[in-house]
Amino acid sequence: MSSSPKLFDILARAKGKRVAVIGDYMLDRHIQGSVKRISPEAPVPVVEIEDERSSLGGAGNVVASLASGGIQPVGFGACGMDSARDLMHQHLLNYRCDCSGLLELADRRTTEKTRIIAHDQHVVRVDRETSHPLADGRVAQLLSKLETTLPSLDAIILQDYNKGVLTSKVIQRSMELATKHNIPVAVDPKFDNFTLYRGAHLFKPNLREAERALGMKISDDASLDAALKRLINELDPEVLMVTRGEKGMTICTREKKTSIPTHARDVADVSGAGDTVISTFVACELGGASVIEAARLANIAAGIVCEQVGVVPIDSDRLAVAYERFE
Repeated sequence: MSSSPKLFDILARAKGKRVAVIGDYMLDRHIQGSVKRISPEAPVPVVEIEDERSSLGGAGNVVASLASGGIQPVGFGACGMDSARDLMHQHLLNYRCDCSGLLELADRRTTEKTRIIAHDQHVVRVDRETSHPLADGRVAQLLSKLETTLPSLDAIILQDYNKGVLTSKVIQRSMELATKHNIPVAVDPKFDNFTLYRGAHLFKPNLREAERALGMKISDDASLDAALKRLINELDPEVLMVTRGEKGMTICTREKKTSIPTHARDVADVSGAGDTVISTFVACELGGASVIEAARLANIAAGIVCEQVGVVPIDSDRLAVAYERFE
């Protein structure tokens, strides 16, 4: 790639493609302020609130990043019937997300994370959530909605945060249906169920997830190579991408390994970086980018969001500016 005009060509070709995002949807709340004193009640800072906002988190952040790049997202997941659901749903509609695959359940809380930030630093995070696995009846509902929608899809992203949506049955059936309809699947896993994702187009664990799933420490090039080999042999993905924090990412196929250094200049917050990577990669591939082109753009996109506090989606204009900066 030589210039951002090619990037815009890629995104133009991807525009309007339909991508299902199956996984754990969240509402992120951010309370920002300043600390000028310590509480007289306990040795803790008193945050004087200056701003409050909310945004999509988890699989919702993937939706936001896809939509910002012109993709038509289709959401599949579960939430409660509460005020957090109402606000999350409005955010999804603002991103033109097809929400017909989201189950609204009276016995479940919408996952909600409230981050209190002072002077661009996290002070504390408060969570409300229900994380137990979906019951079999709910799984059947979700998969029925997915099967109905499949013929219109161009790709599927499985976004797991261990909040109960991606059960073994949901994973296995989603993979089977995608294979049947020849739809590429990109996976952002957590620690569990690694082996169920065998045959995915893209498998994207971070370093810590790979270490825990493989039961090994990855501390140097030799141990990294050993881990990559095991993942390729055991999972047989078309593309294996291991994100490595400040060391960037490593991309593997059975024929080639490529390491890409990080592009974040000043890391303020890594929240949502993984969501940005997978959404950018999928969007760029749908627009005709090669695996390495898509990975490099995804890496630049992750660098952009890491320079900002809070979970923020990437958009094509910021990506183009950053791409010019790093070329």
